[in-house]
Amino acid sequence: MNPHLRRVCLTLLALVSITFTAIAASAQAPSGAIFTTLSDGSEVNLNLFPSKEAVYLDGGPGPGAPATAAGLDDGTYVFQITIPPGKLLLSTDPGRCRQFTVKGGIITGVVNQPDNCQHKTGLDIDHNATTVQMMPYNDTTNNGGVYKAWATRVENYILGCSLLGVPSGQELNVVDCGFAPGNDHGFIPGFSKTDNFKVKTNINREIDTKFVDENGQPMDGFAVTWIDTLGGSNRKWSYFQPNFGEHIAHIEAVEDGTHLVRFDDQPGCSVSWIDYQNLTYGGPQTMSVNIKGNKSMSIYFTVHCITAP
Repeated sequence: MNPHLRRVCLTLLALVSITFTAIAASAQAPSGAIFTTLSDGSEVNLNLFPSKEAVYLDGGPGPGAPATAAGLDDGTYVFQITIPPGKLLLSTDPGRCRQFTVKGGIITGVVNQPDNCQHKTGLDIDHNATTVQMMPYNDTTNNGGVYKAWATRVENYILGCSLLGVPSGQELNVVDCGFAPGNDHGFIPGFSKTDNFKVKTNINREIDTKFVDENGQPMDGFAVTWIDTLGGSNRKWSYFQPNFGEHIAHIEAVEDGTHLVRFDDQPGCSVSWIDYQNLTYGGPQTMSVNIKGNKSMSIYFTVHCITAP
């Protein structure tokens, strides 16, 4: 390569790196969680839906969360649907059509558009929140029928799209802002909430966590933080699920790759030790789970809590 051209290329790479660092520094990860649900906010077992049209997005304290759990930060958000690795965007409408608003920790509505491309909504029976239908989106190419839902604050999305070269002011008008490592169509994983779901398949891979007290009795309303293979995160809470007869926090429809599960001290549970694969690990920490190959499997953690103050 011509030495001058090589210097130009290296300079451009350096500028891209600096720009990405500046954008990442200015972005903020939302708190709380998102989850896929039916139009009325009712739970779907194993995140398995009968059709793509049946899938709605909800945000705020998720299934099993105590009333005091933090919801999403107030603001305006954009969502997208991709395959689990994130590289292929499945949503087919512009970003402006996929906006929703949050106030008081719950979704309050969608952002109306002049051409009425905003998404259909429902009403959550639990806390009177708005649910947002995720259609239109294409079929997944994932062999297990898995989709990944994302949500990020609109300002983070605009910054992510700008980094991918979308002209200023046009970020919300395009369907796909592009792709680069660490920037999935304008969604920077570390500043996004994600949740996986499946359509028309009985195959499921999940990571389950049971919280128990000093006497080995199950405890509900306690959270784990899931960081997926791309770096997106979400919160899942333990609760009794009659269909399974267990008190567990479900992380469902997990894709191939390395997932991180973080177990923190929280009110009512100081983490004493964690049982995983017949081994014991002491105290609060982040555990690595490698998922590969098997199309149907469950990984189990048991978190032993000290409940006394």
